[in-house]
Amino acid sequence: MKRLPVTILAAALMAMSSYAVGNEIFQKNCAGCHYTTGPAKEKTISDQLAKKGPELWYAGSKFQKEWMLSWLQNPTPIRPLKYNSLTEKNPADHPKLSAGDSASVTDYLMGLTSADVKAGVITPKKSAKGRLIFTKKMPCSGCHQYPAKKGKVKGGLSGPTLVGAGTRLNPDWVYAYLTNTKVFKPVRAMPDFSASLNPKAIEKVAAYVAIFK
Repeated sequence: MKRLPVTILAAALMAMSSYAVGNEIFQKNCAGCHYTTGPAKEKTISDQLAKKGPELWYAGSKFQKEWMLSWLQNPTPIRPLKYNSLTEKNPADHPKLSAGDSASVTDYLMGLTSADVKAGVITPKKSAKGRLIFTKKMPCSGCHQYPAKKGKVKGGLSGPTLVGAGTRLNPDWVYAYLTNTKVFKPVRAMPDFSASLNPKAIEKVAAYVAIFK
């Protein structure tokens, strides 16, 4: 049996240690609002309304690591409105973590992935068709804020903001989510993109969202 080089073995052990520490910190501070074991548990609207925060069992497929590390130290609202509310403003009271705890929790969350998200599918780029679908055909802008021209922010408030989506979200997850939303959100307000758009059109929407700053 081949032996692993000491440096590789040490790095692997450090990663395992950070994951375990992150899991411990998460269970102590975050598990009251977020669950991390998949697949999705919600079956009814009552299940969805009982949740205090979004599920994170596919966090490593959904989020970008650098964004997660920074956000945990200085969380800002992703949703303009309070979770599961259409009227109450987001109180912006998500707890902060220290730099060290954020690094460990980030390592833990990045280890939570979904096999339904395939890597390398989407390349961020401007797309006139993607923009048309996003703003007119579906339209996503009815529920989600997005960066418009001249630094303005447009869009609705009922869903998570997509301002900064290019640095927050993994574009391959955006594509997987739009293609098969029920895997991630069995109980949802999102329209079924796969029933209205072909895969190429969904690719263009995902690529367009991925350029949002």
